[in-house]
Amino acid sequence: MGITQRALPPTEFGESRDALDVRWPVFLAACGLTGIPLPNVADIALKTANCFTRGGIILTGGGDLAAYGGNSPHRDETEARLLRWALTHDVPVLGVCRGMQMILHAFGSVLSPVNRHAGTRHRVEGESLSRTVNSYHRWAATDVKAPLSVLARHGHVIEAIQHREAPLTGVMWHPERESAPNPQDVTMFRELFLGSS
Repeated sequence: MGITQRALPPTEFGESRDALDVRWPVFLAACGLTGIPLPNVADIALKTANCFTRGGIILTGGGDLAAYGGNSPHRDETEARLLRWALTHDVPVLGVCRGMQMILHAFGSVLSPVNRHAGTRHRVEGESLSRTVNSYHRWAATDVKAPLSVLARHGHVIEAIQHREAPLTGVMWHPERESAPNPQDVTMFRELFLGSS
């Protein structure tokens, strides 16, 4: 299971660093999964994914896409290439917050600024999904293009998506940030990456 990492601003010594929330390994363990962090260097990330991550790719949260003012174009490139690789090889992908934004962007959806979605909790509603989730995003989509479909919304804002044919899902909330793993999130991860609940 490959997990993308958040790029941090260069240090005073010019080092570029990546970060992954320490809650990710704990959440994944609750799902029966183990993550392998992938570097934000596209060629190396793809080589690592090809060797070790047939189980799936998680595009994690953290920072805006460069197309929307973010400062990590190299992360965007890495994630876009990982997404294309996964779709070509039928490898499951789950995008979380920024990761879902990357999926939406890759499939031609336009993101717009949203108010009162950062640092809150709210309901999401869909045909088979109704629950309260955390929310930390400032950008969202209000429509998707095929082959994506909407799983849940909060008002007009799309909060969860899936691909109609490929094993590809996106959610705008952060499962790893809950105080205890939500059983619905655990089931979602297990079904996508293990084919079981």
